[in-house]
Amino acid sequence: MDKYRHEYKYFTDPVQRSLLLMKAAALLKRDPNAGADGTYLIRSLYFDDSGDTCFFQNESGTDPRAKYRIRIYNSDTDLIRLEKKIKRRGMTLKQSCRLTVKEAEMLSQGRFPDIHGNLPENKRRLLWEMKSHSLIPKVIVTYERIPFIYSAGNVRITFDGNITSSDDVRQFLKCDYREYPVLPAGRGILEVKWDELLPLHIKEMMQLDTLQWSAFSKYYTCRLNNFRR
Repeated sequence: MDKYRHEYKYFTDPVQRSLLLMKAAALLKRDPNAGADGTYLIRSLYFDDSGDTCFFQNESGTDPRAKYRIRIYNSDTDLIRLEKKIKRRGMTLKQSCRLTVKEAEMLSQGRFPDIHGNLPENKRRLLWEMKSHSLIPKVIVTYERIPFIYSAGNVRITFDGNITSSDDVRQFLKCDYREYPVLPAGRGILEVKWDELLPLHIKEMMQLDTLQWSAFSKYYTCRLNNFRR
């Protein structure tokens, strides 16, 4: 059964980020998927229709709403994921499947791979949803993430920085395109995700009540950044 999770986001300045990173490192485990320095690079290609429905739903706070993206880590195309992220009543649900390089390349060019019965059911469904809504690639979002995990409550705390946007969508898999920063230097996003309960000591340690809560959307902000250039 699909399971929704809580997801809160907060802006951090350079001083807050450094302090909270030290606190997180002292209490939480590093995500084993991160590199030796504790970070990884996330690159996502987001899709929308010709009328920018997802963009305007995000702007107006439509509930529920969904976004579709292709995601790779550390520029490694050995693992490419197609994801649908659903937001409903302040909670999120992610559905995903793996893509081949050829399938991802086609989608980044605005074309759809053959959707046939031999595909896994979830992959066939996600591709069909995208095709039926005439979704096309709109923006590349890239950022560095430092992730931590805590088993009780399935808590995940991430520090995202150096967020950039690019409208050079056809170069997504080549990882060779123009990038533009979307936040002032040193500013970042702290994301806190959990299932039913966020342990109180984590909430207090991370000083969540003192931080600037935000409905920040990387997709929306990066699209806006491209519009304004």
